Amino acid sequence: MKTEFIDVNETRKNVRVEIPSDVVDAEIDRVARGYSRTVKVPGFRPGKTPPRVIKQRFKEQILHEVAHDLIPRVVDDVLRERGVEPVDTPDVREVTIEAGQPLTFTASFDTVPAFEPGEYSTLSLRRASSHVEDKAVDEALERLRQRAARFEPVEGRGIDHGDTALVDLQRWESASEPDQDAGTPAQATDPRKTGAETHKGVSVELGSSANPTGFDEQLLGLEPGAGKTFTIRFPTDYPAAELAGKAVTYTVTVHGIKKRVLPLLDDEFAKDLGEFETLGALRARVREDLEHEARHAAERDIRSDLLKQLASRVPFDVPASLVERELDRRVEDFARRLMEQRVDPRQAGIDWGAFREAQRDAAREAVAGALVLDEVARREHLEVSDDEADREIGRFAERAGRTPASVRARLEKEGGMSRIYSGLRREKSIDFLMARATISGEA
Repeated sequence: MKTEFIDVNETRKNVRVEIPSDVVDAEIDRVARGYSRTVKVPGFRPGKTPPRVIKQRFKEQILHEVAHDLIPRVVDDVLRERGVEPVDTPDVREVTIEAGQPLTFTASFDTVPAFEPGEYSTLSLRRASSHVEDKAVDEALERLRQRAARFEPVEGRGIDHGDTALVDLQRWESASEPDQDAGTPAQATDPRKTGAETHKGVSVELGSSANPTGFDEQLLGLEPGAGKTFTIRFPTDYPAAELAGKAVTYTVTVHGIKKRVLPLLDDEFAKDLGEFETLGALRARVREDLEHEARHAAERDIRSDLLKQLASRVPFDVPASLVERELDRRVEDFARRLMEQRVDPRQAGIDWGAFREAQRDAAREAVAGALVLDEVARREHLEVSDDEADREIGRFAERAGRTPASVRARLEKEGGMSRIYSGLRREKSIDFLMARATISGEA
């Protein structure tokens, strides 16, 4: 068998392979014998069709099957003999196969060469402080207080700042923009003629950032039973593209007013939240939770910085196939998060092509960092035991509310066990490097 390796670049390789004709013919004979035992050919008894007839009648199918069987095995043997490990399934092209002739093809693949990951001690990292200021605790308590607010009906006055109004609302794009400032009253056109949107029983909180500029002022002073028609002219840079630069007329009918009443920040408030006897106990728990979050954020940041520094040590352009795989993962992960929020990714109005391209630099950096972690693991003989993999599967199972056996079965079916081992091995590389890096800041 003849082989010729061609270096396209540092990571992309081609191998041209020629399989001798005697090997090809032997495979053709083997496949043809299998056909003769199973296919029915008019004029011949089952199993008695001459090989010559089988080869003529089923030529294309036999040659396809021979190539399909031979090529993957030969590619594996050639790469193993050469000591090359592709990062993905090789792309096979330029296949020529014919009885009595050598089978030739070209296989293209990406590989990662061994490289020097650099001196570990020169990695310089800084761990952010996890200290929580009193102001942050006060702000967290205020957020809890805001969430515990109740709404009480208002009588005897009109809408005021901070109130929530229950209204029926119609809106439509004005047929012609009125020559007036945004938010001033305007003569309404008939909404039925212009396809108005109608919303009944809408709660509008005055002061909400979701309200268009000038909208709140038009509602001030209106009492239940009152109505008003006015026009808002939206700026050309308004975030909602369907409204940007347009004049929109609203008709609002008020049905009720409620005011927001906040509870006192005292021991009773703490007791209402659950297991706390005093406000001091609640404050202590809030501080503890914030410090926990801060420690996790600091750990994420220092790991991110480590991977950025590692990525800069890769002396070649990372394989394109690995970058594309990482981009696929990022797109799938984002789509999955949307579905968890009950948002259909297909109806979310996202330009997925643009989203994918926006992730390219980050994906390339992530791949480069992972390659250094893999090289460190190889050089330092960092391995993952089966017991460690079992514990990781157990953690997955617990989070998913499934049994470890079912999680393992799915991973094995989808070829995901290698990802478990690879991920744990990279975690060991991170721990190994963090123990040798120069880290300043909080211990």
